[in-house]
Amino acid sequence: MAEEIILLDLWASMLGMRVRVALAEKGLKYEYREQDLRDKSPLLLEMNPVHKKIPVLIHNGKPICESLIIVQYIDEVWYNKSPLLPSDPYKRAQARFWADYTDKLYELGRQLWLTKGEEQETAKKGFMECLKLLEGELGDKPYFGGENFGFLDVALVTFSCWFFAYESFGNFSVEAECPKLVAWSKRCMEKDSVSSSLEDPLKIHGFVIMMRKELGVE
Repeated sequence: MAEEIILLDLWASMLGMRVRVALAEKGLKYEYREQDLRDKSPLLLEMNPVHKKIPVLIHNGKPICESLIIVQYIDEVWYNKSPLLPSDPYKRAQARFWADYTDKLYELGRQLWLTKGEEQETAKKGFMECLKLLEGELGDKPYFGGENFGFLDVALVTFSCWFFAYESFGNFSVEAECPKLVAWSKRCMEKDSVSSSLEDPLKIHGFVIMMRKELGVE
């Protein structure tokens, strides 16, 4: 029986992009269903009744929620191709720890474009501290897991298409502060699974401008 894979997502979501990268890494075909988070679909509410958020992966009728849990699920179910998590238990634990840490960037990044003044400066400081810590974890390795693109790379790389928007509203440069991290993101973008899954930074920037106007930040 053919696998039925449906992804409930929002095009601009870096968390949803994680799932898209993982699916692409595994070479899986799926049905993409764009969601309007201001008018949530009955299917989204049915499949994620607890958080009512995207992304949601529906595999043969069964929902899996939360982006990192979905990526782990994809890696475990389709383990024969492009493994994302290392086989060594300690290395797996470390990859999960740092991937969980990257979620801090979501809220800090949100504060970067949602706020102004002192509050924005605090968010910018926290955002860059997170990136510098992650750059230290990367070190001189081509990818976070070493020679191979893996779980932590998937978790973090999707934020890179938001960097331009963050920089524009926060008035800073990620590359000036974290050159190794930006070089790593460019290396990841050479992979079809990444370049085909991440959105255009200029399109993301336009989306953020629209959101700021709608929320009264402008």
